[in-house]
Amino acid sequence: MNFKIFTFGCKVNQYETEYIRKIMCESGYISTEIDSEAQIFIVNSCAVTAVSESKCRRFIGRLRRNYPKSIIVLCGCMSQAFPRKYENFSSCDIVIGNGVHTEIPKLIKSLEETGERIIEILPHDRKNEVFEPCLISDFSERTRAYLKIEDGCDRFCSYCIIPYSRGRVRSKPLEDIKTEVDMLSKAGFEEIVLVGINLSKYGTDIGVSLWDAVSTIADCEKVKRIRLGSLEPELLTREILENLSKCEKFCPQFHLSLQSGCNSTLKRMNRHYSSSEYREIVENIRSLFENPSFTTDVMVGFPGEDEAEFKDSLMFVTSIGFAKVHVFPYSRRSGTVADRMDNQLSKAVKDERAKLMIKACEEKRLEFLKSQVGTETEVLFERPINSEYIEGYSQNYTPVKVKGDKGLCHTCQKVKITSAETDYCIGELI
Repeated sequence: MNFKIFTFGCKVNQYETEYIRKIMCESGYISTEIDSEAQIFIVNSCAVTAVSESKCRRFIGRLRRNYPKSIIVLCGCMSQAFPRKYENFSSCDIVIGNGVHTEIPKLIKSLEETGERIIEILPHDRKNEVFEPCLISDFSERTRAYLKIEDGCDRFCSYCIIPYSRGRVRSKPLEDIKTEVDMLSKAGFEEIVLVGINLSKYGTDIGVSLWDAVSTIADCEKVKRIRLGSLEPELLTREILENLSKCEKFCPQFHLSLQSGCNSTLKRMNRHYSSSEYREIVENIRSLFENPSFTTDVMVGFPGEDEAEFKDSLMFVTSIGFAKVHVFPYSRRSGTVADRMDNQLSKAVKDERAKLMIKACEEKRLEFLKSQVGTETEVLFERPINSEYIEGYSQNYTPVKVKGDKGLCHTCQKVKITSAETDYCIGELI
């Protein structure tokens, strides 16, 4: 039987999709990217916002209408976070949560044999839960490979459902990281991106640190670049940053989740740092790394955010000099503290503040791109743009386009950046 996987959400979900694909193929199923060829559809869901949940639910409904005789498997955060919200998976034949992806082929076989619908959403075990054993040896259609080394979060930000859908912090053992990176490097991947739900807390449960994971990967001769996924900022100690700065393979691009630049808002969000502490981390990084870049997420319209708080956040965000900012309006999430807070803002106010924040951040992005003009850097090329140009990313994740043959894709080349456009730079091969 043929199967197709649809992935919603973060880089961790994208990694887990590759793991599901691997175990399905090992069990005799055939992966396809053509909907009409598939008899099995696997939906790896997201629940980070109410919008993402609604999007997943509507998508599943369309699948059922278009392919009424197919098997639909739902896994991921949506089912795990809301196991009793049956309207989310009324059209599905098999429903599981997170942490049991290995069971999917067995459950499909059981469904084929009995014809009975299966719903097995296991609650997280706070005391005995461990990192789900998962290793991949390939990453489809990508120049770089994601490597999941951490799962779970114990921060409980007041707006976030993720601790309920992912459980507490668990870390992949270093020996498994070494085995996995060896397999990925043999498959031709020269850049590895470490991902996790709360990546900064990697190793806190097993007595190691994020630096230990990076240094383990750096020992693999074939890997040329190591990059980190989204990071919670307060755990980036000076010691860890100093170690990272000495690693020649480490790419100085830091996605430091901010959410707000206003201390009062951060406190209501239950974020574990102040704006001044965040700035100190940025300054530490700038003092240790050559030409680093910073990206982040910023939420506007959080409950109780008045005009003064929004302006504080806007001023802070523009003062940091981010290379790119993902701006989004606050979305109410049932089951969270913030959903029960007073002073919820109207959609109109949230949308207007998002527009103002986006405009300011776009101006800062252009400033950053212009600051790269004249620099020389290595670019890992990913795709042809047209018959003339190819595109890739520099070590600090600046998108760069150069005139070049598509045969250079999936290779690192030295480039001099010559100009900057609205959302990328132009360079020439050296």
